[in-house]
Amino acid sequence: MEAARQDGIPLGRILGIPVVLAWSWFIIAAFVVIVFGPQVADLYPTLGPGAYGVAFAYAVLLAASVLIHELAHALSARRFGWPTTRIVLNLWGGHTQFENFAASPGRSLIVALAGPAANLVLALLGWGALQLVEPTGVANLLANILIWANFLVAAFNVLPGLPLDGGRIVESAVWRATGSQEKGTVAAGWSGRIIAVGIVAAVVLVPLVAGSQPGVVTVLVAVVMGGFLWIGASSAISNARMRLRLPAVSAGRLQHPAVGVLAGTSVHQVKRLIADRPGIDVVLTGPNGLPEAVVDQGALAAVPDSQADRTPANAVARALAPGAYVPEFAEGQELVQYLARLAGSEYAVMDRQGTVTGLLHQSVVVAAITGRRHPGIN
Repeated sequence: MEAARQDGIPLGRILGIPVVLAWSWFIIAAFVVIVFGPQVADLYPTLGPGAYGVAFAYAVLLAASVLIHELAHALSARRFGWPTTRIVLNLWGGHTQFENFAASPGRSLIVALAGPAANLVLALLGWGALQLVEPTGVANLLANILIWANFLVAAFNVLPGLPLDGGRIVESAVWRATGSQEKGTVAAGWSGRIIAVGIVAAVVLVPLVAGSQPGVVTVLVAVVMGGFLWIGASSAISNARMRLRLPAVSAGRLQHPAVGVLAGTSVHQVKRLIADRPGIDVVLTGPNGLPEAVVDQGALAAVPDSQADRTPANAVARALAPGAYVPEFAEGQELVQYLARLAGSEYAVMDRQGTVTGLLHQSVVVAAITGRRHPGIN
């Protein structure tokens, strides 16, 4: 509950799903009030300052529309057994957080398009209601704005590019064709980038080419929206590429060769071992064969030969964190989850017989996952 309050204002639960109003939502609410307040005042001069209250009411109704959009995602996901953590209403509208689940192209597409479908239904219901009842004044204004807002939200969200819901159309198509969700996500992310550039170009460049000047507010909205889409699409691409690299990430491939020797072995013996096998790391093991420390070769070299026989290697070793060893065959998500439970930044690698075969550094694993070059990766 404390974490929820830090993120925003808990609004309770709807059908068992926690809903949070993020603090950033008040930024978009203020923007709506500042932009639409003067327009409402021009339409209804008798309202006075109340015109800004009407604009704020529009912001609240828009948040309610987004909430229904996200509830549609959550409830359709529930049909497939996907657990929903919470719904968050924020600066960019909102998002639904899910726990781990097993997806398929078809189910992912259904859950994604449930949101825009809900907005379209709202718009049609609102339009139908206006055919039966004709409100006047402010009520008519809010009703029409709400109808058009839901229609535009539905239309905008089905554009075929991430992070929009319609991006799942591209993702699912490529996923089904290639068998890889990650490749689908990369394709949908690039489609999202194209849409982001297209929105800015359409709003800013097209009017300039036609000889007209786009409005400042229009340009600001287009740039912010395009920036949001670009960032979301780029994040999706980055995360998908990271997941694509995971299968190639294994402890056996990323380890630096090492050998295990019993703790208490003399510095002289360790020096001879390293001389016979240059470049190898030395891991000290306890009586039970489990790794306990790693010999610091700088400190090892500093021990005079005259004292090497009498000095235990423990004196020139850095301790490993408790349990800081991984099986040589650990790879992909299994390896990442395994390391996440361990303390420290280096881990001994052991084969199935319990023999030390290498030393694995956290930085090497991170570099392999993120695609960055690291001197420890061949």
